[in-house]
Amino acid sequence: MGADQQRMKAITAAKKLGIYLPAAPQEFQAAQLSRQEVEELERHPPDWLTDLRRNGPHPRPVVAGRLGISISGLTRAGIEGALTTAEINELRDDPPDWLTAERAVQEDTRQQDQRRRENEAERRARAESGNRPRPHS
Repeated sequence: MGADQQRMKAITAAKKLGIYLPAAPQEFQAAQLSRQEVEELERHPPDWLTDLRRNGPHPRPVVAGRLGISISGLTRAGIEGALTTAEINELRDDPPDWLTAERAVQEDTRQQDQRRRENEAERRARAESGNRPRPHS
């Protein structure tokens, strides 16, 4: 079987499409799709896919992204399942304390990652130029 004929399970296709599999039509849930079929769904989404992406329920990675927090933050908050767009919007419109705290954690993590990338780039630039960091006196 060639790479162009490989089939993927519905759960894999749902992840690639960013949808919550249990909310998809039964026909999709039972399908084994090729990469080309998934790409075609991306390019020309049927009404059910457009509606599911718009209204949900959404899988945890999508929920976390829309709330601006990590999946771990959802877990810490006790949110285990999928949420609809309306539920996400309610949380965004009137953020509970846990959401405000998790957003702060996420922002701190982003800043740390940025500093790490900058330090790494600086280290690589020094290594390429042959300059060594000066010892602190």
